[in-house]
Amino acid sequence: MDIFKVWQWLAVLFGIGEVLLARINNILLYPAGIISSAISMYVLAHAGLYAECGLNGYYVIMSIYGWWHWSGKKNSPPVRISYCTRKEWWITLGFVVLAFLALAFILARYTPSSVPLWDAFVTATAWVGTWLLARRKIENWILLNISNAVAIPLLLYKQLPLFALLTAFLFGIALQGYFSWRKKIRHHASSVVGASG
Repeated sequence: MDIFKVWQWLAVLFGIGEVLLARINNILLYPAGIISSAISMYVLAHAGLYAECGLNGYYVIMSIYGWWHWSGKKNSPPVRISYCTRKEWWITLGFVVLAFLALAFILARYTPSSVPLWDAFVTATAWVGTWLLARRKIENWILLNISNAVAIPLLLYKQLPLFALLTAFLFGIALQGYFSWRKKIRHHASSVVGASG
């Protein structure tokens, strides 16, 4: 097995660990994610998916932020899972559109990317989904799965079948994550109502 395949396998294994930990709302998702993303940067740059390489650099930064944010501030409880407000949804949509336009322009103009629009779309939706995950917003799963759905054929086209398999796996886990987090929100809401009643 060549070293490039070894790096792909390591990125995939740590990526699987990350998403399984995210699904159960475990903070250890962040160290696993940092390792997976750092390795993925090398693999994706080698494959010519420059925006996704940059996306993984962003994942490292957001993992550090998310780790800090989930831990909670000193003498305060950890952040709870919640839904986005209407205002947060508009901000989210605005970020996706702006990120897509900026990335598509940069990729088309300044890189040899053969798939600038697809790479930009996958990256923009994943960027914003990761930001929502770090803020413990349930809608992160929706944006991440939109990104995953487009990324699977893109990765196959770029001859990265292991990453495509990982992304398909992430798609399934993200579906489960959404319903698991929704159940946690409902459970918390019913326990608050029960305690006040």
